[in-house]
Amino acid sequence: MKILLFLSVIFGFAAHAQNTSSKAMNTSLLVHKCADFSLTGKGDNAEWNKAEWQALNQLDSGVQNYDTKFKILYSEKGIYVLFDGKDQKITTTYQHDFEDLFKADVFEVFFHPDPSAPLYFEYEVNHLNKELVLLIPNFGKGVAGWQPWHYEGARVVQKMVHIEGGKSEAGASITSWRAELFFPFDILSTFPNVPPKSGTTWNANFYRLDYDTGKRIKWAWSPIEHTFHEYKRFGSIQFE
Repeated sequence: MKILLFLSVIFGFAAHAQNTSSKAMNTSLLVHKCADFSLTGKGDNAEWNKAEWQALNQLDSGVQNYDTKFKILYSEKGIYVLFDGKDQKITTTYQHDFEDLFKADVFEVFFHPDPSAPLYFEYEVNHLNKELVLLIPNFGKGVAGWQPWHYEGARVVQKMVHIEGGKSEAGASITSWRAELFFPFDILSTFPNVPPKSGTTWNANFYRLDYDTGKRIKWAWSPIEHTFHEYKRFGSIQFE
């Protein structure tokens, strides 16, 4: 899909769009700079010692002791995110990328590099290392995502998932799972404020969905009321 053309249209209208600055700026995080490293899914590289764990808040009742947290770093080339979540079961049957992963267990990342425009980046990954990558224009007329065009080479998000206490297969009993991610700036390069400089601030949010009980349980870093697409409630991340 012709994302570059689409972005030029979106940002052409951005000057006429309502101010979308976050209303939930109580949630803020300093993102430390790191050297680039290879992913294992375990988050065991020493560079991760530069970041502290940030808790995700469980928004719905129904499960207990599903503690969830994340770390974030950035380098000259992109952004690293590490998720960790306690779990009991791999509740997903999605075996292919770009399926409706959000209808089952996932970790999610939302980046909003230019809060003045209602356009942001969404990423989802499940236990089976499958992904959903979307560009979201949100003008208050419903949410519809656009998939990346020429999603290849240096533009691809790197991902590794690690399962503890069980097999990496649908329905397996487990004790926890991790997802280690790298977002190259190339895939975000058409946004303003990319790549970020020291002191640059974006809005962002980090989420989890779990369906082990048969109903959807949500977690969020910066609290939302109803949906993950409440971008005015995103928190802020500032690059060191």
